[in-house]
Amino acid sequence: MPGDHDKDKPWDTDDVDKWKEDAFTPTDNTGGTFAEESSFATLFPKYREVYLKEAWPLVTHSLKKHGIACTLDLIEGSMSVKTTRKTYDPAAILNARDLIRLLARSVPAPQALKILEDGVVADIIKIRNLVRNKDRFVKRRQRILGPNGTTLKALELLTQCYIMVQGNTVSTMGSYKGLKEVRRIVEDCLRNVHPIYHIKELMIRRELAKDPELKDESWERFLPNFKKRTMSRRRKPFKVTDKSKKPYTPFPPPQEKSKIDLQIESGEYFLSKQAKERAHKESREEKMKEKMEIKRKGREKDFEPPKEHKVVKSKKRNKDHKREKVRERDSEGDQTAQ
Repeated sequence: MPGDHDKDKPWDTDDVDKWKEDAFTPTDNTGGTFAEESSFATLFPKYREVYLKEAWPLVTHSLKKHGIACTLDLIEGSMSVKTTRKTYDPAAILNARDLIRLLARSVPAPQALKILEDGVVADIIKIRNLVRNKDRFVKRRQRILGPNGTTLKALELLTQCYIMVQGNTVSTMGSYKGLKEVRRIVEDCLRNVHPIYHIKELMIRRELAKDPELKDESWERFLPNFKKRTMSRRRKPFKVTDKSKKPYTPFPPPQEKSKIDLQIESGEYFLSKQAKERAHKESREEKMKEKMEIKRKGREKDFEPPKEHKVVKSKKRNKDHKREKVRERDSEGDQTAQ
């Protein structure tokens, strides 16, 4: 037997978005003012002081609409936000906290103020502790930007997020799904996985999402599977110069001489600091002279004339030549005799 609720609903049409969240208005807050004051504060670097001073009126005006009070302390170098009696949205103070964190990480004020909108969240990824070597860290951080910022622009278009690389952090703004993708890409980039592989995967996923037939199927067969090509580096053993088989002895080999022992034997240990520096300078100059001499000889080599090859006559040819001469003499002698 059908229930009472199974009735026609003329207002419930297909174009109605049932998952849409309406904006929180003052009328939705039936509890009244908050029982306690909530506040957050964050420090900002010295180079952001001038910009924040110029952009602070815009920040104050935007937060005033949500009933949030904000203060900028230039002496202490900090920003703080707190709730007031006019605050009606409990989540507004959390958005204001993210706002001052983004402003401290060099995000422009007009872009950072978008965090106050519904559906926009922020995430600040700390990347310095993922790589120990500073030079390697700088190179891998540059991969996120790419040549002339092309890689960063491609990531922003594919993830629909705003990305700002500044110092030891990466600030991102967008949807939850986009922020999850960006965090995975950034952390993998610092672990030596180039962002271009993730960009290719995101582009394939974007094209597959357009096909309604593949909506309920697995996409694993379409996605690329990149494997590491680097082989494991085997530890090379020390070079042993003397490989001759030695007779067995139960006693261990003599202890190798330390650097100080070698200096005592050569007499360098007893020299003064100035004498050591002088000797080191002389040895360095000698090595420099040897290298300069080798380079000079290399330059002069181009101007040396090529060696001329001597023409060696064969013995047979010489014998034939001698025989002809003897015949000529004999013929001359016969003519004179006649």
